Amino acid sequence: MKMLVTGGCGFIGSHFIRIILRERPDWEVTNIDALTYAGNLTNTLDIQTHPKYRFVYGSITDKNLVDKLVENADVVVNFAAETHVDRSIVDNEPFILTNVLGVQRLIDACTKFKKRFHHVSTDEVFGSLAPEEPKFTEHTPYAPRNPYSATKAASDHLIRAAIHTHELQATISNCTNNYGPFLYPEKFLSISITNLLDGRPIHVHGDGRQVRDWIHVEDHGNGILHILERGQIGHTYMMGGDAEFSIEQTAKSLIKVMGHGDHMLEFIPDRPGQDRRYAIDFTKMKHELSWQHKYTFESGLQDMVDWYRKNEHWWRPIKQSSGYRRWYRQQYGEERAV
Repeated sequence: MKMLVTGGCGFIGSHFIRIILRERPDWEVTNIDALTYAGNLTNTLDIQTHPKYRFVYGSITDKNLVDKLVENADVVVNFAAETHVDRSIVDNEPFILTNVLGVQRLIDACTKFKKRFHHVSTDEVFGSLAPEEPKFTEHTPYAPRNPYSATKAASDHLIRAAIHTHELQATISNCTNNYGPFLYPEKFLSISITNLLDGRPIHVHGDGRQVRDWIHVEDHGNGILHILERGQIGHTYMMGGDAEFSIEQTAKSLIKVMGHGDHMLEFIPDRPGQDRRYAIDFTKMKHELSWQHKYTFESGLQDMVDWYRKNEHWWRPIKQSSGYRRWYRQQYGEERAV
C-alpha cells in the first residue's frame, strides 16, 4: 500500500502517520505539508529517517504537485486544513484556499487517477446543539456558524458531489475536539496547559458553559485506519470520545490534574460566533467497524499534561515567537500577553 497523507506535519496528521508506520509496517507513507504556522517538522522528528516514510514540501493547492503525488499513491488521506475558528474570523482567505480549493485539487486528482480518498472533517459543520438536543449523527443537517466550519462544510459537499457525479471512491469522517501531544498551543487545552506550566491563568470565554466532546488523537487515528480497511465507499463516519464536558468543567479538571486551585481560572468576554455545544453519536463506527476509543478523558488528559511537562523544548519556542505573541495579544488583549 502506498499512502499519500496531506498535512502530515500537523497535530492529527503526524499522529496518524506514526500509527500507520507502527501498525502497518509494509505500507509506504508520503507526507505533503505546506509547513504553515501549525505544520511543524519537529512533529515528525522521530520518523524522518524511517525507510517507509517520505516528506514532500508543498501545498494541496498546487495542482501539478498534487497530480504527481496522487498518481503514485494507492490511497489519499486528507488532514491538510486551516482549523482555528478565531483565526478564520480575523482572516478567512487561507481557509478558503486550503479547505475548499485545496480539497477540490485532491478530488480532481483522485477522480482522474481513480484513487481511494478519505477526507477528515469536523463536527463543527453541524453547528451548535442545545443542551437537550440529541447528539450529532451521520444524518444531522449541516449548519456551519463560522468561516472555518463553513469551509469544511464546503469541502464535504464537494466530495459528496464527486462521489455521485464522478464515482469518486471516497469516505468522510467527522470528529469532535482532538487533544493529546503535539497540539499547537492555540487550542483551549494546549494554551491552558502551557499557561499553567508558566504560572499563568486559564482563559475561559464567556460563562464557560459551552460544551465540547473530547477524543484523544490516537483514538481518532485508529478510527481512520478502521474506515480505510473496513468502511464503505460513499459513507460518512462519526467519531467521538464519550467525554462531553463544559469548558469550565474541563478547565477545572485540568487545574486539578496540574495541582493548582480555581483561582487560576479567568473568565473573559466571549468570542464571536461561539457554538454552545458539540456532541457526537458514534454508534455507526462501533457497530459497523468495531471501533471504540481506548482513552478515557481522565487518562488522556494526564497523558497530555505529562507530555507537555517533558517537552518544553517543543512548545516554548512556539510561544516565544513574534507571530504567536502577536496572535495571542489579538485574542486575549495586551494585559494577558505571553
